[in-house]
Amino acid sequence: MTDLRATYAPFTEQLSSAVLADVLDALGHRHNALPPEVRPLHPSWKILGRAVTLEAVPVEAEPGQPYAVEMECIDSLRPGDVLVATGSGEKRSALWGELLSTAAHARGAVGAIMDALTRDAQRILAMNFPVFAAGFSPLDSKGRLDAVRYNTPIRIGACSIHPGDLVFADLDGVVVIPQTLAEAALTRATAKVTGENRVRDELARGRSVREVFAEYGIL
Repeated sequence: MTDLRATYAPFTEQLSSAVLADVLDALGHRHNALPPEVRPLHPSWKILGRAVTLEAVPVEAEPGQPYAVEMECIDSLRPGDVLVATGSGEKRSALWGELLSTAAHARGAVGAIMDALTRDAQRILAMNFPVFAAGFSPLDSKGRLDAVRYNTPIRIGACSIHPGDLVFADLDGVVVIPQTLAEAALTRATAKVTGENRVRDELARGRSVREVFAEYGIL
């Protein structure tokens, strides 16, 4: 199988979540963006990688083996992976932090994305490991939130994420590209970027928005 991430990684800077979302809309996938509260710790961070999923659930007591599934998941990461985790709506504590970022980065992961909270934000920023999260908390997850499975399908908002899906994230948001559509979506996205560049040049010259849209069909 072609390593699509390696093929399109050089285009990461010119691609955007907005362009990919438009392409997926055209392909009939209109719910492939994560909720808007999932934000990057730094506005310049962009991610393109293969999804490794993790599901955590609220707990009311410390489990017999805390962090067991989470550690197994992190140890399974390979170069080019991006961890995509759900806290199942739990926001009393941080699922993520500096040490897990260090471990994921050492394994070649390109980032971590979650609808849960993170902590150690300053240290994560200093190591420049892209983390997208729904907020911050100093509280540890132990006894509050525990991972129960990984590399199985998860759902975040209206978006379903399967292991091996491609994930693109930037300041505008997080888009999940189903593995079966990855090649078509990325090919169309790079073509759309070229078209948008032409439209931008035309608009900058002062042409009418209506006229340019009629010619290119892009806005």
